[in-house]
Amino acid sequence: MKTIIYMVRHGESPYNEGNERTRGLTPKGKIDIEKVTKLLIGEGIDIIISSPYTRAILSVEGLAEHLKLDIKVFEDLRERHFASYIIENAELMSSIRESFNDPNYTLSGGESNAACQKRAISVLKPILKEHRGKKIVVGTHGLVMTLMMNHFDPAFGLEFLNQLKKPDIYKMQFEDLELEEVTRIWNA
Repeated sequence: MKTIIYMVRHGESPYNEGNERTRGLTPKGKIDIEKVTKLLIGEGIDIIISSPYTRAILSVEGLAEHLKLDIKVFEDLRERHFASYIIENAELMSSIRESFNDPNYTLSGGESNAACQKRAISVLKPILKEHRGKKIVVGTHGLVMTLMMNHFDPAFGLEFLNQLKKPDIYKMQFEDLELEEVTRIWNA
């Protein structure tokens, strides 16, 4: 019995608006998310889950409204926490690179790739088991999405993360907990 997970990376989000939890979408992000809804509306989605961050919820909200489904929010699907202090983009990119070389690497007060992957998979695996044979949308973020996909196939790493778009959609087909196929369905 096939279970399908649609990983929906959130649309473009303004970095200067609110904090990590409350940042919304840019005007371009909002337009792109309408396309996400159109792409997924005919897929026979049964369940929609999301990170608690506003930009992830907004990225699947239109689909949920069209399908008359609730969005189940899971705190442990949030994006990886990088540090206890504000970091510049160059330091962030360097930290991300190092995290893929050493999954336990972290900046002070931050979270490692290993810890982030473990908490996200602790949500995803039970969902795969409980909703076997269903089609599930996950509103997510680039790094945590990469780490969840990497758990099932180590080919999904830094290079994959670096080529992701905002938004982006990947369809993952499972047989039980075995990942059989991954297809990118975002085409913009």
